[in-house]
Amino acid sequence: MVVVLRRPLDQVQRQWSRLPLMDRWLAGELLGPLLFGVAAFTTVSLSVGVVFELVRRVAESGLPVMAAFQVLMLRLPSFLVLSFPMATLMATLLAYSRLSSTSELTALRSIGVATWRMVLPALVVAGLMSGLTFVFNDVIVPRANLAASITFDRALGRALSSERGKDVVYSRFGSIQASDAGAPAQEGLAQLFYAREFREGVMLDVTVLDFSQQGQQQIMTAEKGIWDEKRSLWKFLNGRIVNLNPGDNSTTSAQFDRYYYPFTSAPIQVAKLPTNAEEMTAAQAIRAEQLLEQAGNQKEARRMRVRIQEKFAFPFISLVFGLIGSSLGVRPNSRTSRSQGFGISVLLIFGYYLMSFIFSSLGVKGTLFPILAAWMPVWIGLGGGLLLLRQASR
Repeated sequence: MVVVLRRPLDQVQRQWSRLPLMDRWLAGELLGPLLFGVAAFTTVSLSVGVVFELVRRVAESGLPVMAAFQVLMLRLPSFLVLSFPMATLMATLLAYSRLSSTSELTALRSIGVATWRMVLPALVVAGLMSGLTFVFNDVIVPRANLAASITFDRALGRALSSERGKDVVYSRFGSIQASDAGAPAQEGLAQLFYAREFREGVMLDVTVLDFSQQGQQQIMTAEKGIWDEKRSLWKFLNGRIVNLNPGDNSTTSAQFDRYYYPFTSAPIQVAKLPTNAEEMTAAQAIRAEQLLEQAGNQKEARRMRVRIQEKFAFPFISLVFGLIGSSLGVRPNSRTSRSQGFGISVLLIFGYYLMSFIFSSLGVKGTLFPILAAWMPVWIGLGGGLLLLRQASR
């Protein structure tokens, strides 16, 4: 058993020993500041974002201390994701600044090592941090945040089911049949589905507006709506149907105990999706965008397309910060202390996120294409980093 457990470790050690000595040395120099940066930024952001609120809930709302601790641990991954890029920036800036101040990088230059070659280990480390950020952001964070919300609500005696939603709205666009038999059908809003609440697979207080027949409108209300998978129909219980005919101003109505209605199951899929795009996986966000597109909600669909692109663009911030930090630190006679590195990192991070917010807003408004709105800050950051690297190579 001991041999089996040690074999993967031995393989990793052999692979590590095959790397050039300079790369192993520079990677080792980056490890300490990187861990320090992750711990520092995570502690600060977690304290501001969660700890103070949980302490207030414990004192004022009677939240159990153990539940508060569980919520804190479940929220930790979301703040780790934010700290990874910031720690990468500070680690590369501090490590290369220290090596430059002690003339160790000057010694490498004297034997013909190019500046880009010195920076290459930092870019590899930053690339690994980008991959780690994507895994956390798409696999771990959405599930952990959902579990944190459920744990918090249960501790306060609120929601007990993860399959829940409020004010579920789904509009379906399609063909509207003309009143005349020979007239062509028109495209437009065919049905509008609304449920006050979705709980444990059941829609409560349902209202359906049907405009699929031109010159006739139907309003259906029901206490409950249940999706019948076998029949692919909605089963509504204890409701009323009202038919309006604007042509002759006539109205007919009927009550029912059970009524089967042909409609899509999309409202259930909408209700099960997280309301916050940041808490969705990439697959969930893509599905939400498809549902919004089918529902004809172009504004929300465009916003979701921007968020999808941001899910793939966000991890590359670590690569951008790694390039910028190493390019600043590798300059000859660069001297940066930990406090200075922390301050410079905060300023660069603030500027980058401000730029990202501006481009994101332009994408949501429709001024920019979603792919440009999400990726433009990354491209600008990479361009700025390459410019700094070129200047440091002179």
